[in-house]
Amino acid sequence: MKQLSTVLNGVLLVAVIILFVLHFSNSGNSQAKNIADTTVQGGEVFPVAYINTDSLLLNYSFAKEVNEQLMGKEEASRADFNEKAKVFQQDAVEFQRKVQNNGFLSMERAQKEQERLAKAEQDLQQLNQQLTNELMKEQDKLNRQLRDTLMNYLDEYAKVNPYKVILSNTLGDNVLYGADGVDITNEIVEVLNARHLASK
Repeated sequence: MKQLSTVLNGVLLVAVIILFVLHFSNSGNSQAKNIADTTVQGGEVFPVAYINTDSLLLNYSFAKEVNEQLMGKEEASRADFNEKAKVFQQDAVEFQRKVQNNGFLSMERAQKEQERLAKAEQDLQQLNQQLTNELMKEQDKLNRQLRDTLMNYLDEYAKVNPYKVILSNTLGDNVLYGADGVDITNEIVEVLNARHLASK
């Protein structure tokens, strides 16, 4: 995934350099205008904007609540698992102590205790997997809710504002340059927060 991002960034950088060279080498030429003015197609203007996703997630109150909710569930799951793991660890240590001190009356009892501990360890691993799967499902559900709120608002936003394309920008990965007014993150966060507050 990281390699793909690096390759895409490299390709974008080469494309920007080529456009830069073509633009300034043919500055008086109408061909340069066609290359530089990528927002025009068939005479219609296609304005573009972007949202800084990191800032959106940091400042959107619903995103903060979703994150806190998920972290709370993760902490509760971890506490539950750790408690059960601690009990298992104590049982395993006690079993080892009894084996070393010949604390079992018969080999059969020692073997039954060992089988019980093996089953408990297997149950613990299954619990860990179950809790992990539940957290992943919950995270996916909350992420979908978050995305839906954003996409629903952007549908409304695009009807009132002239933008034909709104990009997502994370840590400057996709948008290498944005003129003033093209970053609409703060405007979107403001409205989303107001709508979220009103929905409570």
